[in-house]
Amino acid sequence: MDTLLKIAVISDTHNHVPSALPGMLGKAEEIWHLGDVCSPAVLSSIEALDKPLSVVKGNMDPYGLWPDTHVLERQGLRFKLQHLPPRSVSDEFDAILFGHLHCPSQENRNGTRILNPGAITGPRQGSKSSFAWLTIYADKTWSWDVTPIE
Repeated sequence: MDTLLKIAVISDTHNHVPSALPGMLGKAEEIWHLGDVCSPAVLSSIEALDKPLSVVKGNMDPYGLWPDTHVLERQGLRFKLQHLPPRSVSDEFDAILFGHLHCPSQENRNGTRILNPGAITGPRQGSKSSFAWLTIYADKTWSWDVTPIE
């Protein structure tokens, strides 16, 4: 399948970007951050990649810098970005992406995928630090692959 768009999805940097991460994100065409940046200055190494960056507010972020949620449409697919796990699921989205739990997860609720890339720092429940690749293909299918950060 021909790849049309490759998006890096990160979350929970908590004032730290591992030195290996910017190099790992180099092939991304976009970067989506699911909150808990903490200090905006921590994004400087990611912003230096000069890729479109979408950020939502986490529970540890300063008020007013980023929206609580963000809806993005790519190739007719609709993605909702937020920090906290969804309480309810609407079929208007192909996927709801969230952070907060520091542990990668994926499930399908009524045809909507609920996805968490894990955390850049501070893994929990024995998981490693991670992020995910959301890849959209020319035929409008897409995939989600969690990648550990060594």
